Order: sequence, then structure tokens, then C-alpha cells
Amino acid sequence: MTHLLNVTSWNISDFFNRFVSIFSSEIGDGSSLVFTKLDFWIFFLLVMVVFSFLHKQKLVRSIFLTVVSCFFFFKTSGLYVLLLLLSISVNYYLGRRIFVARSELRSKWIIAFSVIFNLLILGYFKYAYFFTESFNEMFHTNYELVNQFAMMGNGFFENNPTIHGWFGGKISFVEKILLPVGVSFFTFQNISYVVDIFRKEIKPVKNFFDYTFFVTFFPQLVMGPIVRARDFIPQISKPFHLTKAEFSWSIIQIVKGLTKKIIIADFLVLYFIDKILFPESFAFNEPGFIYVIAMWAYSIHIYADFSGYTDIAIGLSRLMGFELKANFNSPYKALNVADFWRRWHISLGSWLRDYLYIPLGGNRTGSLGSYLAILIIFTFLIFITQWYALVYVYGILTLIYIIGYLTINNFKKYVHRDLNLIITMVVGGLWHGASENFVIWGAMNGCALLIYKYWKRISFYENSTTWISTFWKIFITFNFITFTRIWFKLDEVRKGPFNEAGLADAEADAYPIQLLKRIWYNFDFSVAYFIDFIVVYQAPLIIMIFGFVVHLLPEKVKKLWENAYSAMPIWLQAICVAIIIVLVYQAIGAEQPPFVYLQF
Repeated sequence: MTHLLNVTSWNISDFFNRFVSIFSSEIGDGSSLVFTKLDFWIFFLLVMVVFSFLHKQKLVRSIFLTVVSCFFFFKTSGLYVLLLLLSISVNYYLGRRIFVARSELRSKWIIAFSVIFNLLILGYFKYAYFFTESFNEMFHTNYELVNQFAMMGNGFFENNPTIHGWFGGKISFVEKILLPVGVSFFTFQNISYVVDIFRKEIKPVKNFFDYTFFVTFFPQLVMGPIVRARDFIPQISKPFHLTKAEFSWSIIQIVKGLTKKIIIADFLVLYFIDKILFPESFAFNEPGFIYVIAMWAYSIHIYADFSGYTDIAIGLSRLMGFELKANFNSPYKALNVADFWRRWHISLGSWLRDYLYIPLGGNRTGSLGSYLAILIIFTFLIFITQWYALVYVYGILTLIYIIGYLTINNFKKYVHRDLNLIITMVVGGLWHGASENFVIWGAMNGCALLIYKYWKRISFYENSTTWISTFWKIFITFNFITFTRIWFKLDEVRKGPFNEAGLADAEADAYPIQLLKRIWYNFDFSVAYFIDFIVVYQAPLIIMIFGFVVHLLPEKVKKLWENAYSAMPIWLQAICVAIIIVLVYQAIGAEQPPFVYLQF
């Protein structure tokens, strides 16, 4: 094991070299300053030292944190920081133009341009290859992408060699279109800002640096949570405030997040999940029940990984005097799919509800856009999955809706609601990644939400509060969510920046179905095999059970521990945190998996 906190073998030269590396113009690999690495904590410590001298001067504070955040983004995504600044500048200008627009029509044109501009950025850098390959497959063409922006940038730098000296060497853009870290998050934040101004829910920010600070704030820049302007921007003008209780709470969030990520998420994925799901042969040879357990472990892994990041981001932000809203609320206590999506990735769910689902018509009505969008989605699903039997499924569903429309009063409202819900969930799936797996995953969750909305009207135990019915509802919901994540997790089998030894797209597309077939046709549970399995994977299974137990504890029990820590004197808190951190970092191995949502 490599112990990150084993500083006894360091010397002054090692520390100086590490310090220089952190603050040099050298670009990292996309995970250079993630929260689990010592480099980040050195970076954050220096930021807090400087921040402590500047926090009373609000404008200077905004400028400083903007510069720090842009440098943080540069270290993870290089010259894509220019794209970030372009996006910020355009949306800041458009927000101000909407506010002073003399007519509603002019405002609508500006908001349309803003949305198109932001979606083009997201679409080009995240989905260009996916849509090109899908188009080629659908229409049997052979188009290839050319990164025109990279070619223009390289031409510019070649003609201006003096710029190379500013960065200590030759500057060039990779001609393959790479995904800027955090593009999905900062694009959605920009859209929400301009739309909120259009809706007259907020006024535009007067100071450009306040807006850049809002978008680039480094704790949440690359992996969220997605921050709303109306929640965050008013805090910028308030004086710094941090009580002892708030300081203690912040430390709890940070330690909790590190524990989730390192002890639970990383340990499970390194020593259990990936060993089972991604063998060297890429063939499923274990009994089916083993893969069920592996997927249960994946569910606690992805929760610990993503919520761990969020906990740290929220804790860091609070130390600097800013509050971010919670992004998770014990999602595996959910009693149904709708309840789950109110508890999981709350910032994304609420964003999709407010800026997509409701504008489409929500529960009340629909539009021509709803029908066109659902037609495109259904057609797209057929071609990318090549499940041509879906034509019959769509036909049957259409017939059911037509009969309902003709025979049931006000049934049109339900048709629109269902269309809008499916569109929203498919877009939510596509937001997570540019592959058919995420589209299928989103569509499955959308269908489940529709089924639940009808099922709850006839379910005999929907309102039951007995422990048996509660357990059953939690069990069914959890296993359905885990089942859909087969497509989510197995998308990692593709070739990509974090898994260069993956499968080609055609083989990767078939991988989830192969796993489902293995589980369904070769479940093959046996006590003897199960015992041997427990012996081999004893430690990961204990970690998995520990993760579930802690997650399912009542909130009041968790509050007791937090309150007990907050009541301690600072010196005792420091000792407790030091002991926990040292113990936690003993679990770090030579390989440190990146945060799951870093790729989105």
C-alpha cells in the first residue's frame, strides 16, 4: 500500500518539487487536483491562507477566487479554460441584454440564442463523435469529424511563437475532440442564469467577476452540484461568516466525503466490482448470482463516490463562507422510483424539472415540440439499439393512448405528462454520457416513472406503513435502480480516457445484454460456491454491508454523532480528525480510481 500521508520519507526538495508542480503551468490528466490527492490539499491550504487576508473585501475576494478557480480548471483541462471564459462572457452579456430588452419578442430571441449557444458547446465537445457515429450507422455513411477549432488554434500559436514562452514550451491543441472536465455542469449553470433573468426571477449580476466566480467556483466546478444563480449569487455580497458550529459541520462533511470515497467507493471498485465485471477475457463465467451481488456493490460504490465528492465540495464551500445545497438525501431509502429521483442527484433532477419538464408542459399540457422530441427519441432508440421489436412496442403503446384518449375524459393531460416525462429522463440519461447505454438507462427510468404513476392508483399497499410493505417497496426500488445501472456501469468497458484497454463500441454495446443473459439463464446459486465466494471476497463484502448499514441508519442517529463532534473543543476535534484521516488513507493503494462523475 502507498500511504499518501507517509511524509516521513520526504525531504525539503521533494516538497518543493511537489509545490512547484502544483502551481506550474503544466497541465494535468483531468484528475490532477481531485479531492483525494495531497496536491489538492496543499493547493487548498494556500488558497485559504490568502483568502483569510482578502475575505473582507468582497470584490477582491471574487476576483481572487475567480483566478484560483480558473487556474484549478486549467490544471484539469488545460486551454479549455478559454472555452470556459468564452462561455461565461457570452452568457454574462446575454443576461444583461435580456434584462434591458424593450420587447418580449426581443427577449425571446436572445434567450433562444443563449440556449442554442450553450447547447452547441455541450453538443460539440461531448456528443459530436456519438452523433456522427450514430448517423453513420443509421444511414450507412462514413463521415469523419475534424476539430476545426483545434486546427485554427494550432495555426494561431504557430504564427505567434512568443506565446510559447509564456507557458514554458510549445502550445498546441489536440486535434481529437476531448471532453472538457465539468462542461456538463457549467453549461447548465449558465443556461439557468440566463433563463432565470428571462423569467424575471433574478436580476443580472452587475459585476462581471461576481458572475465568473459563481460559474467557476472550484469546489463544485468539475462535478457539481449544479448551483442556481438565485441561490448562490446573493451570498457573494454578504460578509464572510463562519461560527465554530459551522466550522465543525464543514469538517464533518469533508471527513465523511473522504471516508466514503476512499474506504467504500475506491476499495469496492478496485478489489471487487471491476474484478468481477471486467475480467481480462471480458467474458462472464461466474454464476449469475455473483453478478447480482457485484451490482449491489456498484450501487453503494457510485453513491459513496458521487455523494462523497459532494460532501467534500459542500464542506470546502462552507469553510469559505458559501452554502451549497444538499445533492443527496439517503436515496436507497426510497419507497418508489419517483421518491428515488427526488433523493438522488437533486441538483440535476430539479434543473431538468424547472428548465425542461415544466417548459415542455409538465403535468398539464404538451406542445408540438413534445411530439417531435418523442418521435426523434423513439426513432433514435431503434437505430442505436437495433432492437427493431421496439416498433411493435411503440405501436401497442400508441394504440393504448389512442383508446384512452377516445374513451377517458381528460386523458390528453396524461398523454402530455407521459411524453414530457420520457423526454426529460432520456435527456437526463444523455447528459450523463455520449453512448447508447446512457440513453437506454434514461429511457428505462422514464418508463419506470410512468408505470409507477399509474400503478400507485391501483396498488393496495401504496399507502401502507407496515414494516413489511416498507421493506418490500425499498427492496423493489433499490433492485430496479441497480438493474438499470448495468447499462450505466458497463459503459466503462469502452475505450476511453480512463480505460484504454476497453472494447470497441460494437462489442461494448452488447456487453450489458450478455450480463443479463448470464444472470437470467445461469443464476446457479449454491451454498458451497457462495461460501467460497465469501472467503475470497471477505473484506469487500464487509465494506459493502458496512456502507449499506450506515446509509440506512436513521438521520437522528447520524445527527447524534455530528452533534457530539461539534460539542468537542477544537483541540480534541483536531486530534479526532487527524486520527481518522490517517486511518482512512491507509486504504489508498498504488491505483486511485477517478471520481465516477469526473467523466461527465
